Amino acid sequence: MAPAYKRILLKVSGEALAGDNSFGIEPPFLQGIAKQIAEVASTGVQIAIVVGGGNIFRGMAGAADGTDRVTADLMGMLGTMINALALSNAISRQGVRSKPYSAVSMPSVADTFTAREAKSALEDGMVVVLGGGTGNPFFTTDTASTLRAIELECDVVLKGTKVDGVYSDDPMKNPDATRYDAISFEDVLRQDLRVMDTAAFALARDNRMPIIVYALNDESGLAGVLSGTARSTRVG
Repeated sequence: MAPAYKRILLKVSGEALAGDNSFGIEPPFLQGIAKQIAEVASTGVQIAIVVGGGNIFRGMAGAADGTDRVTADLMGMLGTMINALALSNAISRQGVRSKPYSAVSMPSVADTFTAREAKSALEDGMVVVLGGGTGNPFFTTDTASTLRAIELECDVVLKGTKVDGVYSDDPMKNPDATRYDAISFEDVLRQDLRVMDTAAFALARDNRMPIIVYALNDESGLAGVLSGTARSTRVG
């Protein structure tokens, strides 16, 4: 059976790479995510990945501690590049070609992102891992995910979180919260549900880019999300 999507954008948070730790990269979690990605890529699905940097440095937290916001966000961008290099290398070790790109020019580390070159790499069967956020301060990696998905003409954005979809309330605090299998952009706004930050969500809504929210620790993994066997919520 043909895959449901030809090209996807996967958002991988820095916290996911930290695993059970509060800081850094935990190798078993890194390898587990890389294996899931490689398995899906081997089916012919083209995969672009945007990585966060919260396990290395979070710009907002740094700004709150006194670092000016622009400097703090630049530090966060460097953190995302550490993660991008680690994840790209881990995917390559799974036998699938992968290439890291940076939104910020650092030619000795990774090629600078352009949509043209990244599309070419995707069409050539590579998994592309995108670090550096949007390359600008004041924008989150959620916004970078939506922006890159639109630029690369992806079919969907997949956002892995700690919960298995979008709920009417925080399920960690309210056990009676309702989980949605599917919900429209309009209903997300009406109920003030926190799927992504405002800029990221507005980009997705205005460009009709669907978002699938799922739990990163689901046993069926990324393949289960794409096949519909894993619990998730489709926003669109």
